[in-house]
Amino acid sequence: MGSVVLVHGWGGAFSTTWQRSGFTALLSDGGKHVIGVDLLGHGEAPKPHDPEAYADLTERVFDAIDAESPDEPVEAVGFSLGALTLLHAAIARPERFSRIVLAGIGQNVLERDHAGATRIVEGLERVIDAEDADTAPDLDEMDQIARLFVQYAQQPGNDIRALAAVMRRPSAGDFEPDDLGTVTCPVLVVVGDRDFVHPGDELASRFPDGRCETLKNVDHFATPEAFGFFDATLEFLDAI
Repeated sequence: MGSVVLVHGWGGAFSTTWQRSGFTALLSDGGKHVIGVDLLGHGEAPKPHDPEAYADLTERVFDAIDAESPDEPVEAVGFSLGALTLLHAAIARPERFSRIVLAGIGQNVLERDHAGATRIVEGLERVIDAEDADTAPDLDEMDQIARLFVQYAQQPGNDIRALAAVMRRPSAGDFEPDDLGTVTCPVLVVVGDRDFVHPGDELASRFPDGRCETLKNVDHFATPEAFGFFDATLEFLDAI
């Protein structure tokens, strides 16, 4: 029975992203041992408010897979920030991964939208300032993507100050094309055609064994719950 590590996106958690949708049950039914990870600042993990604490998000991923699968490489599925974290992990220790699904990332890996990230941070800070002043934040002046991220951050159980610190982390930089080429295991990029990171074809082409699955009529936050994502990922991991 192979092991699969699941890594959620920014503002999510193992329980809300993977368990609530039934995806973990589908993997288990397909004979997979699921390794769940809550990234620092999310879910049941500690939630520091210092951006420097988030310099290496891969630590919790490696802690989990080294504890539960110390002798064998694992398959891995990541969404958004989780996919970016898995990329960092696979570049650092490619021998630990046998197959990787990267969902909710695409052109943003190759062409980072630093201005967009700044607008999201400014939106989060506006909400934090409103909380401190005990007033309602004004989201009307934000662009659509920043507003969506801010609303996602306000889900029950989230610490918006921790999530803002994650966005301001010092290691949120670009990937070099040559770095991507060191990830030699099979890689599947899954992205919705309504996702702001679409398309994913060029990213997939940077891997020696990469392919892309484009989901029709699916936006960013809907990706990990889309039936097309389930089907493509389960088939790729041979869990059907």
